Formats: sequence, structure tokens, C-alpha cells
Amino acid sequence: MATVTAPMPSAGARLWSLRRTLACPFFSTSSLSSNLGNSLQVRGPSPARKLVVRAARTESKRVSLGFRAPQFQILEPLTGKVWKLEDFEAYPALLVMFICNHCPFVKHLKKDIVKLSNFYMKKGLAVVAISSNSVATHPQDGPEFMAEEAKLFNYPFPYLYDESQDVARDFGAVCTPEFLLFKKDGRRPFELVYHGQFDDSRPSNNVPITGRDLSLAIDSVLSGQPVSSFQKPSVGCSIKWHP
Repeated sequence: MATVTAPMPSAGARLWSLRRTLACPFFSTSSLSSNLGNSLQVRGPSPARKLVVRAARTESKRVSLGFRAPQFQILEPLTGKVWKLEDFEAYPALLVMFICNHCPFVKHLKKDIVKLSNFYMKKGLAVVAISSNSVATHPQDGPEFMAEEAKLFNYPFPYLYDESQDVARDFGAVCTPEFLLFKKDGRRPFELVYHGQFDDSRPSNNVPITGRDLSLAIDSVLSGQPVSSFQKPSVGCSIKWHP
């Protein structure tokens, strides 16, 4: 079997890793029992059981590299501003993140997503986060709670509400968190160069959060270097589509 050798972290990735706070809460997937679980009565002497529903673990589906960022026009609940793809045209690179409020995979990375974004936005990266979850099934992911979340965690990027879910479909997003990094070359449209994970850390797997995979890709784009085609998919909760 061929062995794939991971690239050494760049100076930017190492600097960001040194600046991040080491203490980060870990979230156990065992705490995800759903309120749907009324006790199921079983005939005979067996005690009543509870229905336990766990978060659906979903991998991002590979969108072809070179894919052009689709147009969008969606609301930022915190400010009431409507953002468009054209608002980021002046930047050399754009990171599009599909996240939400409730997902334990997002909660696991949330503080470090903010730290990484703050670090690279100062270097010229544009960042936008989008929530596409249905409020019919997950009202905690609705726009009012999104605004509270953006204020609570001091998001440095706009956190947009994809009410129709068309933007998620246009980008090919299927899970939270999901990361798509686009580069800009002059007047040409944004081109996808990275569609993968933040790093190897997951809730409860005891792997430290470093942001290594994503930061290596960002470093390459901002320095004009090619991004490695060896990209691990992001893993998280499935996007909650409208019933």
C-alpha cells in the first residue's frame, strides 16, 4: 500500500497553532439523546425502554476542485444586511463555512474557527459562515438564535441564514461543519481549491484541535502556492433539510 506523506506545517500554520488557546471543551456525543424519546412500553416483565436518537454522522461529498463559487444573496440576521458573492470580489481568497448552532461537531470547533478566522482575515482572507438548517425541525438554528450566537462568540465574519436552502444545494454542502476554500485570480470567478476538514479532531476522540488541514490550505492560497489534492472530507451532522 502506498504511503502518503503529509506536508510539513507552514510558518503561518505553526504561528496560528502557537497563538491558539490550548484549553478547549470537548463535547461527548453521548449527550445527544433526543427529546423524541418517550418511553416505549414493552409487554411482559421487561422494564420500559427509552428511544435514543444520536446525531447523524455525515461526511462532506467531494465537490470537484476548480468548481466556481455560485452566486448567492442571503441575510445576516445580526445586522439585517443582505450579502452577495460580489461583496468578496476584492479578496484573494474566500472561505465559505456551513455551520449551525446546535451541532456538537460545530460546537467542538467553534472557538477555534473564530481564532483561525481572526488570524487569517488579517492576512487578507475573506470568510463567511452560512446556516442552512430547517427551523421547522431545529428552531434553535433559526435567525434570532443565530444573531445571539454571533454576538456571544464574537464572530468576525458574517453569519448568514439560508432560509430556502438553495445556497447549500448550489455549493454541494451536506454537513456541518463543512469548509470550502476558493481562490481569486484577477477578474476570474472564485475557484474551489480546498474542500476538506478543519483537522483530525472530533468530539470525544481526544485529538487536539489544531486547524492544521485548513490552515495549510489557506497558507498555500495566500502565498500563491498550489494546494495539495490530498484532502480529507469534513465530518459532522447532516444538514437538516426542510420536511
